[in-house]
Amino acid sequence: MILVSGLINIETTLRVEQFPLAYAPVHYPFWGVHSTVSGVGYNIARALTTLGNDVRLLSLIGTDLLGNVVPQTLQAQGVAAVDVLPLLAETPQSVILYDGTGRRQIHVDLKDAQERPFPSDHFATALADCDLAVLCNVNWNRPFLQQARQAGKRVATDVHTISDLDDPYNSDFMAAADILFMSDEQLPCSPEEWAGCVQARYGTPIVVIGLGGEGALLAVLGDGFVGRVTAVTTRSVVNTIGAGDALFSAFNHLYAQSGDPYDALRQAMVFASYKIGESGAADGFLTAVELDEWSQKVYRT
Repeated sequence: MILVSGLINIETTLRVEQFPLAYAPVHYPFWGVHSTVSGVGYNIARALTTLGNDVRLLSLIGTDLLGNVVPQTLQAQGVAAVDVLPLLAETPQSVILYDGTGRRQIHVDLKDAQERPFPSDHFATALADCDLAVLCNVNWNRPFLQQARQAGKRVATDVHTISDLDDPYNSDFMAAADILFMSDEQLPCSPEEWAGCVQARYGTPIVVIGLGGEGALLAVLGDGFVGRVTAVTTRSVVNTIGAGDALFSAFNHLYAQSGDPYDALRQAMVFASYKIGESGAADGFLTAVELDEWSQKVYRT
């Protein structure tokens, strides 16, 4: 069982001709506007479920009209909604503009999600049954980081864009993680140097830094390994939104099965590459069988 605790939001994607967007009072992007349930917590839970894992998703949604859509969507995707609680004033929303090259601009309205706590009894029950705790960097997870560590559970998290080892928002997530993902977009030095600094400060067993179209960097503390895994191509890029969530999800799925971080990241590259052939952050996930087939195709050539 994998515990996933993180944000759920309603995501609206809009395809634009180019950036910057030329002003006009009205645009008519026929079939270019798409709304769906998304958010980091949901994206990871759906990806892991599609890969065949038993997932327990913890999240907060609103009591508004949009919040009513979430349980229906979770049920349709086979994700249990028992720990998705309507405790927010409104359900978070995001609007994502993307162009034909896959570039995107994200606008996120978290409503009051960062001010609300998640009920500790729900977390304790879920934690007892899980082997891996995926704790996204949302405020309500802070009190659960050490609770998971003290219970002997492996903790995985993604701090996304980061530039400071003592980042006041993310440092406790970084300190607690056994598996730590992040992006290279705002790093103050090379990914190799940064990974070394992270592991020296926090003793993180596994660090993965997403490098966008260039792939990812993997640092395995126990092996003294720091190296890059190149990106792969499976199909045409539509929208790169959600690529990091896909990479993170597939890596955790594969690493939990094999204990091999090197092969896990190579196959996770395939999973993420296929995912970005869809417009939405929670769409385009391969099953475990499909991932194996695609991995054989990609790495055979």
